[in-house]
Amino acid sequence: MAETRVETRAGARPSRLRRAWQSDFTWSFRHSPVAVAAFGVVMILILGAVFAPLIAPHNPFNPATLNLMNGFTPPGQANEFTGELFLLGTDDQGRDVFSTILYGMRISLFVGVSAVLLAMLLGVMLGLMAGYVGGWTESIIMRVADVQLTFPAILVAMLIFGIAKGITPPEYRNEMAIWVLILAIGLSDWVQFARVVRGATLVEKNKEYVQAAKLIGRSPFAIMLRHILPNVLNPVLVIATISLALAIIAEATLSFLGVGAPPTKPSLGTLIRIGQEFMFSGEWWILLFPATTLLALALSINLMGDWLRDALNPRLR
Repeated sequence: MAETRVETRAGARPSRLRRAWQSDFTWSFRHSPVAVAAFGVVMILILGAVFAPLIAPHNPFNPATLNLMNGFTPPGQANEFTGELFLLGTDDQGRDVFSTILYGMRISLFVGVSAVLLAMLLGVMLGLMAGYVGGWTESIIMRVADVQLTFPAILVAMLIFGIAKGITPPEYRNEMAIWVLILAIGLSDWVQFARVVRGATLVEKNKEYVQAAKLIGRSPFAIMLRHILPNVLNPVLVIATISLALAIIAEATLSFLGVGAPPTKPSLGTLIRIGQEFMFSGEWWILLFPATTLLALALSINLMGDWLRDALNPRLR
């Protein structure tokens, strides 16, 4: 039936791109206005962050381009001293808020994506081992996961961040702050991946294709990676999408508390922390625009995750 549907009138098979466009997955995406809108917002923000050096009017990380006389310029108004116009205004140091948002998103997205990849790699590997090997290996991994679940993820991230930063030499702390932040968020987020992969592995390891792989002499490591892993990836992709939004929020929270990205390379969380200091003095734009950007980014990624969960669920097809 599917073969008949995708064939052209001439009877030839359509191209791979056309088959992908006509698949159930893309059909579900094209007929979901929420998913299309969320995807559009995410792509606009990601492209803005990636091409920040080309789009941003100023480089907020370069002190040579800053002019303190431009400080506290309202949005859309020319500065009364320099005459320069700033779309979203400037902060207390004269940095263009639009430029700081673009550069701040680069750090937030880099930290979020890297932390999710670390958590996914660690969680998937431990989940596969726990589900396939079983025994004391499973008991140790899942008890560690249970203990970690008893604490809020943000507290675990703060603890790991504090320990890792404490053992880092003082002269390298600012340079290593981003990598320490990635390590802290990644190690606080692996449990969800491990629990889901373990449950799926317990189901898959008793199926016939796994038993056949054992009979032909496949090693346990090869069975886990070549046979079981591809069949447990659907829920992992959903968790990774939702975890990305949570990782970005966790990074913003840590930076807002002053234990995240360094002030020399502010992320969205750092910009929000700076903006809240001037919230009651009339400079509302310093807080509003970074906070709105963070909200739009996290909400759009969450909506994409919700759609992906429904699209990959065979019971809803």
